[in-house]
Amino acid sequence: MMDLISCYSQYAVQVSESSSCSSYTPANSCIVSPNLIPSTQTAVACLYKTTLSTGDQHFITVTWHRNATTQGLQITSGHEPTTLFRLNTHSGLFRKKKGSKLFEFNDSKFEIHYDLSSAQYGAGVDPVEGYYVVIIIDSELGLLIGDMTEESTVKKLKAHKQIGKFCLISRKEHFSGNTLYSTKAQFSDTGNWHDILIRCTGENEGLKYPVLQVSIDKRVVIRVKRLHWNFRGNQTIFLDGLLVDLMWDAHDWFFNPDTRSESGSGRAVFMFRTRSGLDSRLWLEEKTVKSDDDQKKGFSFLVYATKS
Repeated sequence: MMDLISCYSQYAVQVSESSSCSSYTPANSCIVSPNLIPSTQTAVACLYKTTLSTGDQHFITVTWHRNATTQGLQITSGHEPTTLFRLNTHSGLFRKKKGSKLFEFNDSKFEIHYDLSSAQYGAGVDPVEGYYVVIIIDSELGLLIGDMTEESTVKKLKAHKQIGKFCLISRKEHFSGNTLYSTKAQFSDTGNWHDILIRCTGENEGLKYPVLQVSIDKRVVIRVKRLHWNFRGNQTIFLDGLLVDLMWDAHDWFFNPDTRSESGSGRAVFMFRTRSGLDSRLWLEEKTVKSDDDQKKGFSFLVYATKS
């Protein structure tokens, strides 16, 4: 698949008024038959930006993954990610699910403390409760995720370490299976969690052409007809007081299948990107603008969808 920014710059197709649904679309118009089973989530990668008191910045990616034989997490760092830590937590294997690791990377001292021994998982691959992961960078608490913030080990680390600033920049979810993708997303720290349903229908459902439909909280926000011709495009929606650019690239579903994947099919990408209400530019135009304003750069939520 070609570079996502380049493909939108060259081939973006804006959905017309007639092919997209307004915010007043009836709530029950996107209800999916209970016989349809959503695709399987295989990995979630969360990118965090950490700023220490010295002004040093670190970009840390925490990736949760699961397949038929393995389950666990991987932590990488840097713009060109280097693996710092890997853990297999599959219940069928005797693995240490609680511990710590100390090492040096790029002239910085890292400490990773984790406890996944009581982690509870929902439908996704990342735990929803009963865990923590703490990363110490140069004696500062650089990242803390999980709900066990009152656990004794975490309390001691917070009490004896200076706490840096960290924020979630993007979340990427990988799915494999059919063309029905169900997930949840929060687009701001104070915003609500929203149910997101992405569905592509086709000839096997009585249609003469493929149709893409994206619903948020059971309301259709876009409906793209003849997806095999409108395989790339964008639409702006309004959510939680934010402008959110919704973009899709389904080119490889139709014209460039990835024969290397297990399913023998290509991969589509769906991106939700927040931006400032005062900023009229699409996110792809920001590549020409130099700015350190994290609010303007926004938060990105991506769905990578491989269909069988």
